[in-house]
Order: sequence, then C-alpha cells, then structure tokens
Amino acid sequence: MNDRPEEFPQAMASLLAQQDVDLDVVVVGNGCVPAQVPAGVKTVALAENVGIPEGRNVGAQHVGGELLFFFDNDAVLPHPDALARLAAALLREPGLAYAQPRIADPKTGVTVRRWVPRLRAGDPTRPGIVTVMAEGVVMIRRSAFDAAGGWPGDFFLFHEGIDLAWRLWDQGGTGRYLPDIVVHHPATNPARHDRFYRLSARNRVWLAQRNLPTPLIPLNLATFVLLALWRLRDRTALRATAAGFREGLRGGHGQRTPMRWRTVARLTRAGRPPIV
Repeated sequence: MNDRPEEFPQAMASLLAQQDVDLDVVVVGNGCVPAQVPAGVKTVALAENVGIPEGRNVGAQHVGGELLFFFDNDAVLPHPDALARLAAALLREPGLAYAQPRIADPKTGVTVRRWVPRLRAGDPTRPGIVTVMAEGVVMIRRSAFDAAGGWPGDFFLFHEGIDLAWRLWDQGGTGRYLPDIVVHHPATNPARHDRFYRLSARNRVWLAQRNLPTPLIPLNLATFVLLALWRLRDRTALRATAAGFREGLRGGHGQRTPMRWRTVARLTRAGRPPIV
C-alpha cells in the first residue's frame, strides 16, 4: 500500500539477495500503484484494497515456479540462504505442503507467541509438524496451494493462515516449522488495526463454517467465546468482538467445504484438534 517507505526497500533487497534459488517476484499494490520497486520486478496494481488474502491470491496468479513464498513487506531475510533452505525442506519431503520459518523481532530477537504455529508455544526454537501457519512469511508447494483453492479472499484480514493450513491438511499435506531458519519482522501489535477485534471474531466464525464438519462448529465457536470472555477485559474490545461474531453468523463466508473426519483425526494427532 506504499505505506512503508523505509521497510519495503529493505525487504526487497533481502529477497533479491537470496542465493541458490530462481526467483520470479511480483509486488501487488492493494489499491495503489506499487512504488520503490526494483528494476526487473513485476508489479500488479489493484484498483481497490481487496484485503491481504486476496492480494496474495492475485500475486500467486502472476508468478511461476514450483514453490510459492509469501512475504510481508516489513519483513527481512537476514541470511541469503533462507529461501534455499525452506525449498530444500519441501523438495526432500513430498508430503510437506508448507514450511514455516521462525519469525523474530530484529531488535530484541524475541519470537512472540502468535508467530509460533502450535498451541504449546513456550519454546519457539522447537521444530516439528504444525497444523496452522503465520501467513506473512511462509513457503507453500504450488500444487498444494492450487488444490486447496488458495487463500480465503473474503476474509480481508486475520485467520486466513488457519483456513489455508486446514485445507492443505485436508488435501493430505502437512506443515513443518523450521525455527533454525530465521526471518526478521517487527513485533507490532495486531490490535493496532481499528478493525482487529471485529474481523478476528467474524473470521473465526467463517473459519468454522467453511471448514468444519457440522457437529464441530458449535464446539469450535463455544471455545472461541469462552476464550474471548476470559482474555478480554476492555469493554470496547468485547463489543467489537460481539459485533464481529454476529456478523459472521449472518453468513458471507464463501464456499463451505467441510474437512473429512480423517483430517480431524490427523490434526488432533498432530497436537491441535480443530476446536481450539
């Protein structure tokens, strides 16, 4: 959106400095014409801001390659072999659908809890199979991405990584967290977005309605409501969450494709049943 004039050039420089990979790079302007784009990099200018998930879908349509790497424009790859190592992990394990590096704040080195794609997030350096993703910096096998239908464009912002991860798992794939591959990203608070609580709640409802077998939908949503009541103390945040929850129940979630019970069992065995 041309709103990071300092961060974006650093992000692009670190991306173009990657070694031992063939890059086909596109920058998507979400409601703008991309500025500060290096020579040789493709651009797509969207007439309006369609949201982050749909912007990523548009980007994927304009690049080739066996693997897709989605990269927020305020992130930095501090080592020139990061993409090669992510690609190597995917290529040596055919059943792997996506690979997630460890995201760390460049100033403190801290990996905040929401960046660790599992429930037990106390040790962000522990690798392993994961069932969700931190969508801003992730590499996905192109064939798996296409089979899963891409990102949920209707979400606009928040929880799109859970939706895509569940669909990748339902296609038979898995995800792996590789914390020895580090990406820098500032540890900003997602609640800085004025629509955070409303869209988070709405998309949690849509996530369940789109992906879960019918008996699990009320369990998933009940878990969300209980966690929201336990965590949130600010009345404004609670009201926005309630408004988003009601909005989600009114529909608009897009195509419903409930996962198979076999996928529910696989996710549960992997440590994250799809009710949490």
